[in-house]
Amino acid sequence: MTYANQSLTNVSSVQQFQGLLERALFCTLITVPCCVFLFINGTMLFTLRSKPVFRETSRYILLYNLLFADTAQLVLSQLLYILAFCRMKLTYPVCGVLTMIADLTNEVSPLTLVLMSLERYVAVCYPLRHATIITIRNTGVAIIVVWVFSSLNVLTRVLLLLDFPFEDLESLQMKDFCSDIAMFLGPMSDHYDKAYTCFLFVSAGAAITSSYIGVIVAARSASTDKASARKARNTLLLHLVQLGLSLSSTVYNPILIALSKTVTRLVFVRVQNVFYVCIFIFPRCLSSLIYGIRDQTIRPVLVYHLCCRLKLSVISAKAEVSL
Repeated sequence: MTYANQSLTNVSSVQQFQGLLERALFCTLITVPCCVFLFINGTMLFTLRSKPVFRETSRYILLYNLLFADTAQLVLSQLLYILAFCRMKLTYPVCGVLTMIADLTNEVSPLTLVLMSLERYVAVCYPLRHATIITIRNTGVAIIVVWVFSSLNVLTRVLLLLDFPFEDLESLQMKDFCSDIAMFLGPMSDHYDKAYTCFLFVSAGAAITSSYIGVIVAARSASTDKASARKARNTLLLHLVQLGLSLSSTVYNPILIALSKTVTRLVFVRVQNVFYVCIFIFPRCLSSLIYGIRDQTIRPVLVYHLCCRLKLSVISAKAEVSL
């Protein structure tokens, strides 16, 4: 009997060690690329504030807003992932603040894509009026409206959460890890989230698609610059792809809920890690890669800043070794 119990204990210890090793491997494989892309996004944000041409052009101001929202979302997502890996369970108020900020930045991205699409539409279809319509002031007002609209949605979610009887709980300590799913404390929150997400992405998709069709129609006109129209059309296609990737994050929670009822815990965690990379990390890194490579004005400045920072890090590392 003693030998059997000891064998079971050894098997359990081996399984726990294997589970810990696998979690550590997944965390490393996810965190390292995330840090690399955060470095690239941070350099891109610095690049967009480094020269007057970027600070005084509406297109680059909108790009900065998009990158800022994506980077903040990436930081918050990775923070929640690391907290879950460390088995740290937060209180409901702390988790609520983190998830609400994550929701805010997540909703700013598609709305900013709409603004960027409309800017390209005006540039191609109304080139003579572009300078009077798309001004720095109007761009700033549009960005403020986007953040206010997204903040009102977050405020609505908070008000729905206040209906939950927190006083009936023994403690405000969460029993599960902090996530969007964990903060759906009532059916109204879930229904509102689905309705708002559907409205947001249908509206954004319709706006970007309409801009794309308008650019195609304008491209057939003899008075339109063909090269400019072609570049704008390709940019709008990229905006549609980015919107689709942002939309994929909305099916993340329903898929995980369905999987949690059909597969084992180990398989569920593995699938969750893969989905996290494909749905959350990759779309947040796409903007800096697309515009850093495609844009002829940004690319040389971005490469310069990236190379300088890499050289400085190598020099500092050599200095530390010599000391």
